[in-house]
Amino acid sequence: MKQDLDTLMKQAGLDALLVSGSAAHNPAMFYFTGNVHIGFGDLIKQRGQEPVLFCNPMEREEAARTGLKTKNIAEYKIPDLLKQTGGDPVQAMALRYQQMFIDMGLTAGRVSIYGLLDAAQSFAVFNALQALMPEIEIVGEMKNPVLSLARETKDPDELEHTRKMGAVTVEVVSKTAEFLQSHKSKNGVLVKADGQPLTIGEVKRKINLWAIESGVENPHGVIFAIGRDAGIPHSTGNPDDVLALGKTIVFDIFLQEPGGGYHFDFTRTWCLGYAPEKVQQLYDDVRAVFDQLMQETEANMHFKILQDRTCELFEKHGHKTIRQDPLTQEGYVHSIGHGIGLDIHELPFSRPPEAVLRPGVIVTIEPGLYYPDQGMGCRLEDTVCVHPDGSIELIAEYPLDLVLPIEEA
Repeated sequence: MKQDLDTLMKQAGLDALLVSGSAAHNPAMFYFTGNVHIGFGDLIKQRGQEPVLFCNPMEREEAARTGLKTKNIAEYKIPDLLKQTGGDPVQAMALRYQQMFIDMGLTAGRVSIYGLLDAAQSFAVFNALQALMPEIEIVGEMKNPVLSLARETKDPDELEHTRKMGAVTVEVVSKTAEFLQSHKSKNGVLVKADGQPLTIGEVKRKINLWAIESGVENPHGVIFAIGRDAGIPHSTGNPDDVLALGKTIVFDIFLQEPGGGYHFDFTRTWCLGYAPEKVQQLYDDVRAVFDQLMQETEANMHFKILQDRTCELFEKHGHKTIRQDPLTQEGYVHSIGHGIGLDIHELPFSRPPEAVLRPGVIVTIEPGLYYPDQGMGCRLEDTVCVHPDGSIELIAEYPLDLVLPIEEA
């Protein structure tokens, strides 16, 4: 949580954080600013002090909405700095950062950089800044960055954002099921009023429309994959595929708040009309493991316990797992879950042995089995929150039924 930042910075030996870029779809900046229209800004968070947001004066009122202390970035007069450096934009930007740091009293110490900027430009600028300020050590954190650790646990406001996204998500999923069931089948496929087959592309366009109408975004697309594609976990689905009866459809949806805010993550597997015996057995195996894991999830347990337990249960059902063969492409081929927030995948992850389901984490539980050569796959996924009292909250409820009944034309 944000309240842990100073402690985390101290543990990491950091004196300041520098976050750059737009506020939109820039998780590190959005974490501090929320959903405001800032096309470009710099934020400096020194240990033990409140963050300061440097912004364009045209966006000063948007910046004020953040509640942060703000400074006018135009005061650093890039045109004058360009003259001073003979027109060198890298040196001019480095001088601007140097002046900003000095104004903040930040003249020595370790500074970690975050945000979304062009890699080549930022590499050049921060190297130049390092040369100008040898007492400043500019670092990039690779393992468990401070902001990622802070974001791992959510405060009540962040949880409420996630709950709202969960409600929108299941509403869109419900509309999708109703849309599919509003069509009838002919010769084993869903058909429209004109008799032409309904395709995955048409369903996805409806999902995008319902997301927009609900006031949220679908920036990563959606997985709506049938048959063989359902057997490859992240195949998004061929838009030209028709909606055939009796084939597994993996529907994985991860909508996001406007501007790059909080996500939700949710998966159901459907069969239209009926489920063949082998599909039903596949689903029953996944459902049994899913139900077991939801019962066994506890606060403060190591997340990897659930990963190992998933492998154990699937292996008992005769399925190959990545515990037996890390390179397997059939059976259980991925991890059991991950944290979710401003990124669709964030801490904690279920494979590292040190990851713990601490109070405040919001994570997915998503067992699945995949057999592309048999033309089928199945995944069930819900998102849960671990509360300080140890309770586990299922954030959004939706039926787990496999078969969606379909009328014949």
